[in-house]
Amino acid sequence: MERTVEIDGVTLHLAQPVARIPRWIGQRDVLLQLLAAWTKVGPEDLPLNPRLLGKPGVGKTTLACAAARELGLEVYVMQATMDTRPEDLIVSPVLAPGGGIRYMASPLVTAMVRGGALVLDEGNRMSEKSWASLAPLLDHRRYVESLVAGIRIDANEQFRFVTTMNEDASTYEIPEYIHSRLMPQIVVDFPEEDEERAILAEHVPFADEAVLAHVLAFLRAAHGRDLRYTVRDGINIARYAMKVLRRGDRSSPEEAVEFALRAALGEDAEELEF
Repeated sequence: MERTVEIDGVTLHLAQPVARIPRWIGQRDVLLQLLAAWTKVGPEDLPLNPRLLGKPGVGKTTLACAAARELGLEVYVMQATMDTRPEDLIVSPVLAPGGGIRYMASPLVTAMVRGGALVLDEGNRMSEKSWASLAPLLDHRRYVESLVAGIRIDANEQFRFVTTMNEDASTYEIPEYIHSRLMPQIVVDFPEEDEERAILAEHVPFADEAVLAHVLAFLRAAHGRDLRYTVRDGINIARYAMKVLRRGDRSSPEEAVEFALRAALGEDAEELEF
């Protein structure tokens, strides 16, 4: 791909797209909801800018990446934090190797000029000031302005935007004028049991069947009690249990999973029987 692009005489150095995108398993309905939001019904129509809601670890980012791949788009992911500044979202100046200033396009701007998809991860950790810099991008204007580089950057017709938002107490309220631009709201919930089993098998293909079964039983018990543990926790517990087995630190899959659970969850593991 082209590593630079020139806009109004200013050269921007582009970011790299995501190279590896996991397969989306199960919950086909939420994938279709996202694809519908990104659909254009005619030349005058614009894609919507949906927000994906759900607990951390249910697969919101994977869902967004999978939808972009289904449309044949390059995927760019940008992590939002409370320290994300407007220039971080658009263009940042850095020192060039030979002296002078080099302008680095963010993953967002790279997706805009390349006609890719941008996944703004955990968008509700970002301040109102940073969201305000994206306001013209998220309505009919479809552009951003870089005060640092002194240019306006228009979005390619193929550009798509989605943000993920976690449901926890450490996030910000999104201002209403931005909230109304982030439609529709798509809720990603825990997968069904057979879907969760398939996800574990996909991500830990070297795992013993007994290990996967024991981890799955843990996850179903956790969901039944509305605890925070998700399939991402299950993947990491299964991987750790397999490492313990490989080293011979435990003799059976059940013992290895129980060891991994205690290491991952601490005292919580003692309280959760399954």
